[in-house]
Amino acid sequence: MTAKEYLSQAYKIDNDINSKLEQVASLRDLATKATSTMSDMPGSPNRNIHKMEDAIVKIIALEDEINSDIHELISLKADITHMIKRVSNRAERTILEKRYLCFDTWEQISGDMGYITQHTFRLHDKALKEIDGFLKVES
Repeated sequence: MTAKEYLSQAYKIDNDINSKLEQVASLRDLATKATSTMSDMPGSPNRNIHKMEDAIVKIIALEDEINSDIHELISLKADITHMIKRVSNRAERTILEKRYLCFDTWEQISGDMGYITQHTFRLHDKALKEIDGFLKVES
């Protein structure tokens, strides 16, 4: 695994969590909808009378997955933080933290640090090479 792949894992997990949170919100909306139609026609024997229960069960299952993903993300971010702290240059560490722990854009990072984007990329590449070296030693 390259340094960039290693560091990018947190972003992917964070996206998974956000996606699942959106799914939970959608299911909550579905579960709280109270629509009834008055009719003298008998109801369909095939309709799902447990619609709210099904939605609640799915919500609980998704929330369990989210909690598991959050624990994984916290653990991974701790590992990434320890790896980044091993980088010798402070500016390079800051770039890595902003990019892979805070998920800032390159423009945000460059602006915050007062660098042009190309210089930010150069420092980033240098830091990745250092982390690649750490990963090779550990594997």
